[in-house]
Amino acid sequence: MELFEQIRKDYFNNKTSIRSIARSYGIHRRQVRQALNNAIPPKRKASKRRCTVLLRGYKQQIEQWISDDIKSPPKQRHTGRRIYERLLEEHNYLGAEVTVCNYVYQKRKELGVATKAYIPQMHIAGEEAEVDWYEALANFPHGNEKVYIFQMRACFSGREFHKTFSHQNQQSFLEGHIAAFNYFGGVFKNIRYDNLTSAVKKVLRGRKRIETERFILLRSHYLFESIFCLPGIRGAHEKGGVEGGVGRFRRSHLVPIPQVHDIDELNRLLLSGCKKDDKRIIIGKSQSVAEAWQIEAQELLPLPKEAFAAADITTPKVNHKSLIAVKGNYYSVPVNYVGQSVEAQINSEKIIIMKRGKIIVEHLRNYGQHQIIAKLSHYLPLLRYRPGALPGSIALHQARQNGKWSNTFEQYWQALIHKYGQHDANKQLVELLWWARDYAGETIEKLIIQAMQLGCYQLESIKVLMRHQTSSNEYIPLNENLLGDLIAYDRPKSDVTDYDLLLGAKT
Repeated sequence: MELFEQIRKDYFNNKTSIRSIARSYGIHRRQVRQALNNAIPPKRKASKRRCTVLLRGYKQQIEQWISDDIKSPPKQRHTGRRIYERLLEEHNYLGAEVTVCNYVYQKRKELGVATKAYIPQMHIAGEEAEVDWYEALANFPHGNEKVYIFQMRACFSGREFHKTFSHQNQQSFLEGHIAAFNYFGGVFKNIRYDNLTSAVKKVLRGRKRIETERFILLRSHYLFESIFCLPGIRGAHEKGGVEGGVGRFRRSHLVPIPQVHDIDELNRLLLSGCKKDDKRIIIGKSQSVAEAWQIEAQELLPLPKEAFAAADITTPKVNHKSLIAVKGNYYSVPVNYVGQSVEAQINSEKIIIMKRGKIIVEHLRNYGQHQIIAKLSHYLPLLRYRPGALPGSIALHQARQNGKWSNTFEQYWQALIHKYGQHDANKQLVELLWWARDYAGETIEKLIIQAMQLGCYQLESIKVLMRHQTSSNEYIPLNENLLGDLIAYDRPKSDVTDYDLLLGAKT
């Protein structure tokens, strides 16, 4: 438009010819005549050219990812941006993001995906947050498993917190709040929810609710106000920030399906994603999430001096099998607590067993029914007197299933059986486990391997090897004559049948 203005001034005011104007601005005379006829430049025609910048290899990879999404949950599929990021990281793509997004859009359009519309909202710093749950798949060593993720989103800055739980229940709901408030460093004045059963017993008319006692205690402890959305489709738009954040976060950080060892590793991945998202700029805002958060953080309510006690507490009695009953399952404790009452703190992922304020043991929580969760170390004092019970013990069976009973121990046990027989082998193995309970498992395995290489299987030999360790956990070279050459002195077991002949002759 500025060019058209200058052309018109040169022609009408300065009496410059069309040819001279075209030559001075480096344009065609046709464009000069357009400016003289109308001060408003004509609209450019939309280009119908198809995207040809992407090489065939990139297109095939994009199409493969889109095809693979069919097998993934609908809410955990690639977006154009996520595909662009993967091309950068995995294939050294050097093109523009818009090129990738346009190509993805063409493919998505073939599927007839509809676009939803939303009404922008304005929020006051520190005034309101939104909470929601969502599901995702994670690839654990035992295979794909559905997990449940708690999300709290600050409405003003858009900062988010995500935490994974294996089950979506009230215990996880409460622990999610505690972790979120600690992450944000304060409490929002108002928090908006769906009508979750963890918080709401009964939905009444309008926005009135009968709330659960534990949720009321949480709200009273942190002094925030709760706002519940209208039920059904009518209230679907009332917390659009967290609803949209769920989809964006899941596609950005959980696509492709993450491969993790356990929930703790997955939570570290989510926390990294939260910090990464602090750098983004939300549409319609001039500041990044981190910059807006600096303003909002100052407006939050302070955290209470003491954290909310989210755990359920029970005081079960240890039975004659050294087990306690908690939530329909049985968990082991050391045998010296048989007949005593202990305190069990029930968390979403762990069962913490205490006695007089001291932690005895922690178990991963089992959500089945009538299951026994036992640790072999709890029964070692009893196994020292009853070594024959070791092969059939539930604790040993579970240690093998959980990968806590290594092949090294199994090979050592079989070697003992071959050399000394089943009973003596069980006894020697239990004595080794009892002695090794204060040492790291990897250290003991190295000692066992070294002892077997030297042909020594007695516990005393392993203790000798332990004494030759330095403080840096490295082995001082050991003279094999000290242990290894003792094999030469092995003798077969004595045969006393000849003495029977002598005794018979005497009689």
